Amino acid sequence: MATRNYDVVRDDIKSILSQPGYDDGTIGPILVRLAWHASGTYDKTTKTGGSDGATMRFSIEGNDPANAGLAIARDYLEPIKQKHDWISYGDLWTLAGVVAIEALEGPVVPWKPGRRDKVEEASPPNGRLPDAEKGADHIREVFYRMGFNDREIVALIGAHCLGRCHGDRSGYVGAWTLTPTRFNNQFYVMLTRQSWQEKKLDNGLLQYADKKDRIMMLPADMAFLNDPQFKEIVQIYAKDKQQFFKDFAEAFGKLLELGVNREEEEAKL
Repeated sequence: MATRNYDVVRDDIKSILSQPGYDDGTIGPILVRLAWHASGTYDKTTKTGGSDGATMRFSIEGNDPANAGLAIARDYLEPIKQKHDWISYGDLWTLAGVVAIEALEGPVVPWKPGRRDKVEEASPPNGRLPDAEKGADHIREVFYRMGFNDREIVALIGAHCLGRCHGDRSGYVGAWTLTPTRFNNQFYVMLTRQSWQEKKLDNGLLQYADKKDRIMMLPADMAFLNDPQFKEIVQIYAKDKQQFFKDFAEAFGKLLELGVNREEEEAKL
């Protein structure tokens, strides 16, 4: 049986982060998105979905429009999976997100192994991930279903400091911040300090642009500015990067644990 050395896997993930031909030169942001979307399907009532299972390997979840483009992240990680065939896809995908956050100057997110790869029949239904076109009520419905509170919701949206939207995936275009390869609190800073103007895209979607049209916000992002409870927390994080880092690490660590049942696995041993 192969030795399960997760530090070696971490190093292998770090070694592939720099990709000069991809986006802004790193696949770190899309690895964070993969970890996020693989975990964010959890339903606390039915105890289905979540990071346990890695069911995005199958068409029903892999082809969910909300997951458009994530095959790129999975393909980059596949050679590491083949090299370390003992690691589950669920562990690999979530660990990749954690490693990417740290490498992009973000906080250390708690992570531990134990996810199992499940069969296609365990795939959660589409529609459980947030819809970028909708507002605060929808956001709360999605995150409350997983078991998060308002502060955790606002902390998790801070991951929009990384990466950018692509017209051939979500339909939206552009980065949220001027530093899309650095994990920081700039999502909140930009959200609260810029003057946002509606921008209608050629495909009919509505997003928001700053006056110089350098960065963008999604309609769902604007809900964090327009909802009084969300806005109060946004303003805290815009002023206090360390508080954001602390809260984000806790909330993202919680997200990655959704649906994981190690007791069930240990009972089989």
